[in-house]
Amino acid sequence: MKPTYLNCLSLLGVGGAHPGGLKLTKDILLKEDIDKTKKALDIGCGTGQTSAFIANQYECDVTALDSNYVMLEKSRERFSELSLSIDIVHGYVENLPFENLLFDLILSESVLAFTNTSKSISEVKRVLKPCGVLLAIEMVCERELSNEARTEIQDFYEVSHLLSENDWITIFRANGFGQVNVEKVKLKNELNDLDNTAEFSLSENIPDDCFYILKKHEYFTDLYRDSLGFRIFRCNI
Repeated sequence: MKPTYLNCLSLLGVGGAHPGGLKLTKDILLKEDIDKTKKALDIGCGTGQTSAFIANQYECDVTALDSNYVMLEKSRERFSELSLSIDIVHGYVENLPFENLLFDLILSESVLAFTNTSKSISEVKRVLKPCGVLLAIEMVCERELSNEARTEIQDFYEVSHLLSENDWITIFRANGFGQVNVEKVKLKNELNDLDNTAEFSLSENIPDDCFYILKKHEYFTDLYRDSLGFRIFRCNI
C-alpha cells in the first residue's frame, strides 16, 4: 500500500479525523430532524464512528460507504462489536452505487475535498431525496497561499484544488443544491473530552512511513493554521 496520507489514516485506523471529531458531528446532528423512518448515508465512513453513532442514537437505516477496504473492515468490526445492523458498501463518491432519490441525509466529513468535487456533489444530489439534506464538513482556504505552499499542501494530501468558502458554495449550487447554509465554528480544546479526540484502531505491521506522514500532517496543521480552516455546509436541493 502506497504511504499516502489517506492510506496511513486507514492503517492507523483513525476515527474522528475530521475537524471537531465526533463531538462536532453530534452537535450538527442535534439540529436535524432524524428518526427511525430516515435513511442516512455516511460517505467516506472510515472506521464507522459516525455511522455507529447515528444507528445507535436515532435507530434509523444507515449505509456506510468507503473506497478503502481496510477502513471498511474496521467499520465491520466496530458494527459487529456493537451489534449494529449497518449496510457496508465499497464504492466511490464520484460513482455512488445507489439508485436515485434514496437517502434523507448524507454526511461528508472531510471527504469531498479528496475527490473529484463536482462529480461527487452531482452524485450526492442524485441519490438524495427532494427534501433531503447534505451535511458536509470540508476544508476551506481562508486566505491566498503562495504557489509553493499551495503545491506543497496539494501534493501531500493528494487534492487537486484548495477551495475557499465561496468556491464551495459555487460548486454546490452548480451541481443542483439551491440552498447552501454555511457555519463557521471555533473549536474549543476541552481536556478529557473523548468525543473531541481522534481514536485509533491499529493494523498490524504498520510501516514507519505512516508515523512520519502523521507527524508531517501535524506540522502542516500548525504551519497553515491561519490559512486553512473548515466550514460546515448544510445543503438542500
